[in-house]
Amino acid sequence: MSTAVLKTEVRLFRREPGSIFWILLFPTLLLVILGSIPSFRQPDDDFGGLRTVDAYVPVAVLLGLIVGGLQSMPQTLTGYRERGILRRMAATPVRPSTLLSAHMLVYGAASLASALLVLVVGRLGFDVRVPKQLFGYGLALLLAVMVALALGSVVSALSRTTKIAGAIGSAVFFPSMFCAGVWLPVQAMPDVLARIVGCTPFGAAAQALNQAAAGHWPGWTHLSVLVAWILLLTGAATRWFRWE
Repeated sequence: MSTAVLKTEVRLFRREPGSIFWILLFPTLLLVILGSIPSFRQPDDDFGGLRTVDAYVPVAVLLGLIVGGLQSMPQTLTGYRERGILRRMAATPVRPSTLLSAHMLVYGAASLASALLVLVVGRLGFDVRVPKQLFGYGLALLLAVMVALALGSVVSALSRTTKIAGAIGSAVFFPSMFCAGVWLPVQAMPDVLARIVGCTPFGAAAQALNQAAAGHWPGWTHLSVLVAWILLLTGAATRWFRWE
């Protein structure tokens, strides 16, 4: 039964061109635009000798996660609740928790696919280096996906309607993008600001990805911050989430 629900959600996701574009394609498009600027392909002392396009790869990777977790998934889940779909499912053998798990798998897989596309295009199009610490990079990326989905679940839990979900999602979306480095990569932030941002989910994720890309094991401090946020947000979503 859970497999049938998952297949259904995959088909529904494929019918949403907006979600496909913003999650899967927009981060790569942003990287292509930045990489097409000649000065962004030159080493920059502000980024520790990296090129601007190199510094924006982790940013583009996290952008797909943020869009999927904070914008797309909460809107869909809240819409199901608003239309009474979850309440009607309670009378069938399919449990609402099965639907929630299917959504997390769909949006988690889409976010990972977006990250892979960014890395491939960055490497082939702009000679961006492959992460030297692949296992550490994969661990940091997996934790980042989990924290994005957990934060999206909290947004869904706090939203009675899709309008409220959109408002809360947007309120969290822009600070999350700032912490991920969309406007200013973490490497170029002043030390005090970088430390503050490193205490946030996506700030910690950005720094962990940067370290792994450079060949170092992600700092345990950043990984611990991600794990702590996952536990905190998951607990909050479990406590506040209502199916009706």
